[in-house]
Amino acid sequence: MTQDTLAVATTELAPSLEAVLMVADEPLDATSLATAVGYPVDEVVAALEALTAEYDEQGRGFELRHVAGGYRYYTREEYASVVEGFVLEGQQARLTQAALETLAVVAYKQPVSRARVSAIRGVNVDGVMRTLLNRGLVEEAGTDESSGATLFRTSTYFLERIGVQSVDELPELAPYLPDLADFDEMEEALGAQSAPDEPPAEPT
Repeated sequence: MTQDTLAVATTELAPSLEAVLMVADEPLDATSLATAVGYPVDEVVAALEALTAEYDEQGRGFELRHVAGGYRYYTREEYASVVEGFVLEGQQARLTQAALETLAVVAYKQPVSRARVSAIRGVNVDGVMRTLLNRGLVEEAGTDESSGATLFRTSTYFLERIGVQSVDELPELAPYLPDLADFDEMEEALGAQSAPDEPPAEPT
């Protein structure tokens, strides 16, 4: 066993890679992915190349790109106009319950990473976070020193919309949300167990 391989590979490789990549805040390198899914780096690289070819052959609306030293999903360029129309339409619509709940987590736990928001809500929040970013309600707030993940916070526009001067004026709801430290302990406890399935996605 090498240092890049977990003691036991307990999950199917390709689906596991897809699940991890689906919630990634930024491109993930092969070593990080190998550690996450419990397979050797060379097998992970081969699986990533196979997934890339599979998506291209099937003409999916997304593609797996190798950029900035890592891998990440992107919308395929020929469908950019469709995505643009969806986003612009969403800017005029009312926020969904999913978006409101995600916004609340960001507001009370900021600065917080997308992965932590997903952990707190128990669902994949990528689409919801994109909606909130496009609506100007949340914004990037640097990166986490330990993980390098992008952090997010609510924007000045958010404060204007709810009529407060700062997040300090928000109602005392934070005690009802799990502490981020709880998720560190959960991650450590799950380290020797099977990799979790991808949280189910939800409408934005």
